[in-house]
Amino acid sequence: MADIELTADSARAYLADRGLTLSPAAVCRELGGGVSNTVILVDDPAGERFVLKQALPQLRVEKEWLADRSRIFRERDALEAAATLLPASWVPRILWSDDDRYLYAMEAFSPDARSWKEHLLAGDLPADRARRVGVALGLTIRESWGSAEMEQRFGDRTAFEQLRGDPYYGEIARRHSSIAQAVADWRGREVAVALTHGDWSPKNIMVDGERLVFIDYECAHYGDPTFDSAFVLNHLLLKSVHLPHLRDEFLSLARIAFTWTTGVLPAEALKDFEADTMRHLAFLMLARIDGKSPVEYLTDEAVRDRVRRTALRLIERRPGTLGGVLALLE
Repeated sequence: MADIELTADSARAYLADRGLTLSPAAVCRELGGGVSNTVILVDDPAGERFVLKQALPQLRVEKEWLADRSRIFRERDALEAAATLLPASWVPRILWSDDDRYLYAMEAFSPDARSWKEHLLAGDLPADRARRVGVALGLTIRESWGSAEMEQRFGDRTAFEQLRGDPYYGEIARRHSSIAQAVADWRGREVAVALTHGDWSPKNIMVDGERLVFIDYECAHYGDPTFDSAFVLNHLLLKSVHLPHLRDEFLSLARIAFTWTTGVLPAEALKDFEADTMRHLAFLMLARIDGKSPVEYLTDEAVRDRVRRTALRLIERRPGTLGGVLALLE
């Protein structure tokens, strides 16, 4: 079979071509793959249940956004690497891959699994999930800190720059000339100390019964892990804006996640960790309003402008602690 664009309709024929024939009762269903991938759940009551994931060359956003499809191999390899850093079952197993078609298969979650993002937006906010998210990030940093092997395997940041660096940081610099130099100075830093996920977002953390499963490593690289720390904090703070009646609860989750991340880190990682996290957070907050991938749930322009002004104030004033950031959010 030639190169295909994987869909729920084409998945059955594709699998048959690979020698995997599904039963008549099997269902192939497209899941939310974000803007950069197609993700198909294959559920065969008479056989296996697994997920197919294929990288898209053109991302599903309003502005043109191209990315090298070979990033799917990086994600596959990073998932396997993360499985050596985190406890068993915290990342899904890779079953097989098809390099010619830029896709791989991995184990599926239970039918009842939902993303942490879905739980958060529904107001389901137990503190223990934030704690475990913080621990998972801290363990990833601690276990990969200073690893020459990880740096050799994941030192290439091409996918990260295509999917995060330019569309987030580059785009806000182009749209806001007043911060262009600050963005350039920050992006120009040379930081390569630990495996960095690049999309440590609630949408990429699955709640499957009592366990959390961490997915979507396509932006993974050996770099600056304070990006991940800021990324998840940013999502929690933006949701506090979206659901103001739960504001205190979301801010509490942010404090818990950050406290547990730093509590797991080795001593050498703690220097400047909080200040660098807050610097990333300021830029990321603006990027989720004026970057190429704005958050979809902040639709009211007055609210968006309030977040924009807050982010610009954070960029200007550079608070070095989470407490300082939260004080400015007031």
